[in-house]
Amino acid sequence: MSYTQLPIFDQSGFVIVDSYEQEADPREWENLVFVDWKSSGDTRFAPLASAYGDMECDGFWNHTPPKTDKDGVWVQQNIDIAPILTRRAREVGANIGRCRVIELQPNTYADAIYNLHRDDNNRLNPEGTGWIVRSFYNLTDNPDSMMILREDLDDPSTEVRVPLPAGAQVVIDTQRLYHAVWHPGDQPRYCLITSYESGPELDAWISTRNPVTVIESPFMDPAEIAQGNESAMNKRAARAAARAESGSDSESSMEVLSEA
Repeated sequence: MSYTQLPIFDQSGFVIVDSYEQEADPREWENLVFVDWKSSGDTRFAPLASAYGDMECDGFWNHTPPKTDKDGVWVQQNIDIAPILTRRAREVGANIGRCRVIELQPNTYADAIYNLHRDDNNRLNPEGTGWIVRSFYNLTDNPDSMMILREDLDDPSTEVRVPLPAGAQVVIDTQRLYHAVWHPGDQPRYCLITSYESGPELDAWISTRNPVTVIESPFMDPAEIAQGNESAMNKRAARAAARAESGSDSESSMEVLSEA
């Protein structure tokens, strides 16, 4: 199908822009209302925009009437608590779908590789309109944490690791790239995640912020990478075997898209 897509994503599927001066802002996320919603890992989410303005995080297509991940409705209770985060999401000027703050508990590299997934951003998206991508604005200071990106789920050679200090801003075609966050440490990580429609508004916002589409990943011991990959593949195989034994539908992990 043909959609409006931004050429800046052609090479790598992601773009890093100038960091935001996050430490100058109040920690609004500490007072938000969170709901249990599992994505890749032990997570909760605080919705700022949902399908129809309710305090929930379900995919927009799971509502009546269903819709694509566009035209999100602001959740009044949370935007009243977090006006600065709301402004940051809206300043791009592009159509917004899901917008929420994620809380991620600490995990291991092996956990993150097991949790790699692609997002089902463009279900019901009409042909000829803008392709949906997602921005990730890191709120807490997690310089040792990494956004892990892969073109090929099981191939570590396709892996890119993006560090996540406070204020880091990355926009990702998350329906193209497998992604998850490796978050060591002892405190939760918080990040503002927003679905945007590709078009001139998003392109202009990115282009004025010194976009970078290729980086050198921080060094990791190749043995640790191999061990994490092997652990993830073994867990996926065990999950598939359990599903087959129970008689449930057994989809390959390559075909599964996340609604989170």
